[in-house]
Amino acid sequence: MHARLLIVERHRAGWPQAHIAAAMGISRRCVGKWIDRFRRQGKAGLHDRSSRPHSTPTRTSGQVELAIVELRRRQRCGPDAIGAQLGVPARTVSRVLARHQLPPLSALDPITGQVIKASKATAIRYERHTAGELVHMDVKKIGRIPDGGGWRAHGRARREATRDRTTKLGYDYVHCLVDDHSRLAYSEVLPDEKGATCAGFLTRAMPPSPRTASPASTD
Repeated sequence: MHARLLIVERHRAGWPQAHIAAAMGISRRCVGKWIDRFRRQGKAGLHDRSSRPHSTPTRTSGQVELAIVELRRRQRCGPDAIGAQLGVPARTVSRVLARHQLPPLSALDPITGQVIKASKATAIRYERHTAGELVHMDVKKIGRIPDGGGWRAHGRARREATRDRTTKLGYDYVHCLVDDHSRLAYSEVLPDEKGATCAGFLTRAMPPSPRTASPASTD
């Protein structure tokens, strides 16, 4: 919005459209478009407009859309079956179902029709109401890299030369804890994943609090 007002201000100050375009790194056609909109509609014309067409004569009628939605809710059948009953292409049925935000059949209970599984398009995700009420903890084992780099840096020949060495580098264990409400993460790299090590990590990640917390969820 600021850039469009700047175009108008410079034009009012007597700048040629070519000079405005060069100074702002845009085309002269773009400059002319915003000047023309401001001339016809004032400042309101500088706002973004929807790209939706004014009319869609080939869009499925509202009556057919209602019939598609009703069949889906009553019979719980897929686009192919609905399209065969109404004489509508299955792709059109799929678009109508998506437009009305109806969940896929795989997310519904086959008996009751109630939603029992969240989908990737679901806007509402499961979370606790308070930070610290539930945490998720996981441990990832990662092989240590030798000084100077491993075989990915020096090639497979170096890997073959050091395959039989007696000193093993071992592993590092990345302990991660994520708060279910805020998604705040805390991590430490520790030498093992034994019970005492995990308990110490959990104590450092979650300092003692007078409020009672729920148990941690681990994989």
